[in-house]
Amino acid sequence: MHPHEEFRTQSRRHFLTSAASGLGGVAMASLLAQDGALKIAAGKEIDLASVNPLAAKKSHFEPKAKSIIFIFNEGAPSQLDLFDPKPKLNELHGQPLPESFTKNVRFAFIKKETALAMGSKRVFKKYGQSGMDISDYLPHLTSRADDICLIRSMHTDAFNHHPGQLMLFSGVMRFGRPTLGSWLLYGLGSEAHDLPGYVVLTAGRGASGGASNWTSGFLPSTYEGVLFRSQGDPVLNLENPAGLPRDLQRKSLDVIGELNQKRFGHLGDPEIASRIASYELAFRMQASAPELLNITSETQATLDAYGVERPDPKDGNYRGAAKGVYARYALNCLLARRLVERGVRCVSIIHASWDHHSNLDPELKYNCGMADQPVSALLADLKQRGLLESTLVIWAGEFGRTPLGENRNGAREIGTGRDHHPFAFTLWMAGGGVKPGCLLGQTDDIGWNVVEDPVHMNDFHATILHLFGLDHLKLTYPFSGLNIRLTDLGGKVVRKILA
Repeated sequence: MHPHEEFRTQSRRHFLTSAASGLGGVAMASLLAQDGALKIAAGKEIDLASVNPLAAKKSHFEPKAKSIIFIFNEGAPSQLDLFDPKPKLNELHGQPLPESFTKNVRFAFIKKETALAMGSKRVFKKYGQSGMDISDYLPHLTSRADDICLIRSMHTDAFNHHPGQLMLFSGVMRFGRPTLGSWLLYGLGSEAHDLPGYVVLTAGRGASGGASNWTSGFLPSTYEGVLFRSQGDPVLNLENPAGLPRDLQRKSLDVIGELNQKRFGHLGDPEIASRIASYELAFRMQASAPELLNITSETQATLDAYGVERPDPKDGNYRGAAKGVYARYALNCLLARRLVERGVRCVSIIHASWDHHSNLDPELKYNCGMADQPVSALLADLKQRGLLESTLVIWAGEFGRTPLGENRNGAREIGTGRDHHPFAFTLWMAGGGVKPGCLLGQTDDIGWNVVEDPVHMNDFHATILHLFGLDHLKLTYPFSGLNIRLTDLGGKVVRKILA
């Protein structure tokens, strides 16, 4: 390779992996996406496609979805108490299951020798034209039965939380891999001009997987999720220091920009161009990010529908509880709609914890009370605004819960909670090209195994990419001498749920 060509290649690679990182990369991407290209000194112009990692890109084929709102119920809600009623399991309540069910099965805490079947106390009814079974703990969601697609036949490879969350978001049980949102940004870019392309919203305590649930892995960190706060400054260190007026900041940026432009004219290093754009979008975000949190433009009817002013229940000393969590969770659902309206590609709403090893009934009721109203309002709001067709909404945990009651330490009485269960669980999807009112899959009489239309986690990922117009076999990234993809371990598109 010619030395000049080698320098150019190394400079570009270094640009993509360093200057394009973090908020600075988001800034450059958003600015260039808006302006088309960055004109600089000496008559030079940086081509958008060559230096902007977040420029909007064409999909492999016509997409159905443009944005995604992923509602992650960390800890894994019980499908047997929410979406998959099992009368036979209720009949077997308090009895041991045949050894064939538990032989060679690893549990997180259950002692299989003394474990007993545990039925559900929940009341199920059928809703919508599809006759979808929904628990009495989700009364608001019942009105949206004909909007959602319920998949009862999910299964995964992990039986503990952090590996399960890695599997859910990155397709493998290993650190360092890009998450779903990062893959979507890498493949499609972002249409947001003044906000990051991938935003993470949390309520309550943090998820056990932490930032690994929104990491960009070996992709440039431009594609990483940006954690927003629902109170105060949405992004830390975004506001000016005290005593720095905005007009003086603008003048300072102009001077710095002129110096950087001259430097670029001398070196031709795209890293300098990204620095210019980084300063510019950071400046823009000082107005756009606080505006996002200013919900005074929303009608009172909308605020009431989401429940953003709801008080917490008085009896809230449960897993998942935190001061003001009901209102914060509702606000996050409203913010998710406002974010996709503004062109943000990926939004994650994360709440912990749904890990009910004990005290299942009151604690699940508490969490459902928190999530049911605002999530249902989000679906209705998106639909009313014409956004649901292009916005894929997902409600999921990392796995399911056992038909056995947990008997930690070998207790012989029936437990009050359920252990982790990767072999069969439920999630739902809505909008974004998914068939509404769809019921897919079936589990056996006690909810132990999938018996119809199994959907592995990698099938789930392949289907999501397909909805965004991406062929999961073609969306690759070179790393360690290999072309890596989200579905490296396999996966096929679940066509039965496509509208």
